[in-house]
Amino acid sequence: MIVLNEKDINLLGIHWETLIKNIEKTVQCIHSNDFSQPIKPYLRYKNLKNRIIAMPAFVGGEIQMAGIKWIASFPENITKDIPRAHSVVILNEVDTGIPIAMIHTPLISILRTASVSGLMLQQVLKIRKSKKMNVGLIGWGPIGYYHYKMCTAVFGDLIKNIYLYDIKGINESKLDGKDVNKVKIVDTWEEAYLHSDVFITCTVSDHRYINLKPKQGAVLLNVSLRDYQVNVMEQIETIVVDDWEEVCRENTDIENMHLEKGLEKKDTMSLVEVVCDQALTKIDHHKTIMFNPMGMGVFDISTAAYYVNLAKNKGIGVVLD
Repeated sequence: MIVLNEKDINLLGIHWETLIKNIEKTVQCIHSNDFSQPIKPYLRYKNLKNRIIAMPAFVGGEIQMAGIKWIASFPENITKDIPRAHSVVILNEVDTGIPIAMIHTPLISILRTASVSGLMLQQVLKIRKSKKMNVGLIGWGPIGYYHYKMCTAVFGDLIKNIYLYDIKGINESKLDGKDVNKVKIVDTWEEAYLHSDVFITCTVSDHRYINLKPKQGAVLLNVSLRDYQVNVMEQIETIVVDDWEEVCRENTDIENMHLEKGLEKKDTMSLVEVVCDQALTKIDHHKTIMFNPMGMGVFDISTAAYYVNLAKNKGIGVVLD
């Protein structure tokens, strides 16, 4: 078994285009039904805001890997100056079930999340002829920071301005790269929201606060899933989900729309339909689009498999006999 930690992942490098392509290959496996992914259970106890989530999955195609991500999300950790999320991924050989790798870092989950957002944004920009855009980002924790890194790396030439807001302020020392001059740190979420062609929520908000109609034609990447009030959701013209059965639960904005306004699976598109069936080409290109990703185990397993294969080739990590 090879064991990797966060230092190893950073040493191997974060190559966003490759990571996004790896997610796209995984989506194609879902499309061809060459995958397995049970609905993930949530373990809760004592403080019910906290949860530990088990995410088992198998991915076929070129990836050929099975495994599980076991991730703890404790929102109040940030008040104790420790990370909100802690994660372990274990990979199993497909034909024998033998455990072959363990990765101990939430960075795999973070990179997966940002890469899925990157794939969705790529699909939208294909039909919108890649014009200059303003990006708004709410939440400057690890998920928000790596979305910033992904957007500037992959879409930097298309970005006009990047509006950043966090209720606790923005740590400017983490801003780097050639796109830093495009960053505008704003005082309210409304300022970022109303200016943005692409708006990304990466918060741990305990209540829904977005109560304004978005900019017409905006792309809303609803990563944190619990920020939009139902009156705003009603005005979204195209709703995309990664997996309806996963996302329509656990007090998400999608479940809220389902319970209060009767939103059904047939009223949404899936990421598979967007990527493999070009579903976005069949709608008005000027419509507002919201992507709601609950997070899928297949994407964690394929991302972990990519890094394990890279580590083996480069001789990085600890090998246990």
